Amino acid sequence: MILLAGVFSLLYLWFSLFPGRINPEVLQYFSPDQVARGRQYNRIPNLLSAGSFLVQAVFLIWLVFGGRAVSLSRWAQQVAGGSYWGGVLLFFVVLWLLLRLLDLPFTLSSSYFWQQHWGFSTQSLGSWWFDYLKGAGLDLALSAVGVVLLFLAMGRWPGTWWVAGAAFVSAWLIVQSLIWPVVVSPLFNRFVPAGDPELVTMVQELSQKARLPVDQVLIMDASRRTIRANAYFAGVGQTRRIVLYDTLLADYPPDEVKAVVAHEMAHWRLGHITRGLTWGILGNIVLWGVLFLTLRATLPPYLRYPPHTWAVILLFFLLVGFAGNPLQNYFSRGMEKEADRMAVELTGDPAGAVHLQVDLAGRNLSDVAPAPFVEWFSYSHPPAMKRINDILQYDRQQPLPE
Repeated sequence: MILLAGVFSLLYLWFSLFPGRINPEVLQYFSPDQVARGRQYNRIPNLLSAGSFLVQAVFLIWLVFGGRAVSLSRWAQQVAGGSYWGGVLLFFVVLWLLLRLLDLPFTLSSSYFWQQHWGFSTQSLGSWWFDYLKGAGLDLALSAVGVVLLFLAMGRWPGTWWVAGAAFVSAWLIVQSLIWPVVVSPLFNRFVPAGDPELVTMVQELSQKARLPVDQVLIMDASRRTIRANAYFAGVGQTRRIVLYDTLLADYPPDEVKAVVAHEMAHWRLGHITRGLTWGILGNIVLWGVLFLTLRATLPPYLRYPPHTWAVILLFFLLVGFAGNPLQNYFSRGMEKEADRMAVELTGDPAGAVHLQVDLAGRNLSDVAPAPFVEWFSYSHPPAMKRINDILQYDRQQPLPE
């Protein structure tokens, strides 16, 4: 796994630096300057993302295989006065802080300084830090609870703890889908129901055509942080909602906004949230089983797993998560393609869908001609040109009205 992740990271770095020739058909919709600027803008975030992974991976490999994790584990238990649980929590917190510090320069450069340089960010540095610390605090609290439950399970069920771990994380994926939109997201943004009568009427017409009741269409105050436009669907059951950035409504014409809403409705109509959760749960079960076998093969048998086991677990999930990007993104791109097609079916306006892709890519400085490897490895959505071609192909396949 270390070798595979290393190869992927080197290839990602190479093709981010040298993406290759531009497909001439891209120039039908985007000028050479747009293509060049998109590549230039995306290059640095790509390099920073790969750099962050490599730094954290090398650090954890050094920690685990260099014996430093064992030493840190002993130190943590000594400082905790010999308390097993005190040692586990102290080891977790120290490692969490070290990994956060290693990642911080990459995150700060990519999400703040680079966005400021290109004029996308509307945040002050103080506001960015406030958001970062809120997110970090939430991550620390939830992760600490998860670590305690994991070590409890490993001590109580030495041969089957991985089943408990898989069950807990699977349940958390479902709970997270329910509570995240209504509990966590409002900590970072303000959401208000759509009040524009024309927008509400348009949404109602689309929902009737899709035979899908829309629980909520919310406007998010994205302009507090960025000039970028976007939209997303979230939640299940009573918490499902379509969220539109206020920048989308302010900067895009009605036909493109309609195409966005139809696309998000299509995700619901096609059951993509449920499908994504199902795939996530199945993949999670497999990963926990592989983790159990990995720990059995790499660590001696213990009556109670020592604190440094957490470093091995983190390294495992970091490597698997990185190497598994292509598989996750393959499924994601497939769902986006399905949603694009159904959106055209709902609106009956393929031209509006095409205009949306051109406008979004141009305004957001998307890389419309990425290297095939970069697209395969890291793109959760098809590139703009592929989406345009698929929309036009789908439209040509539809029967002519009688």
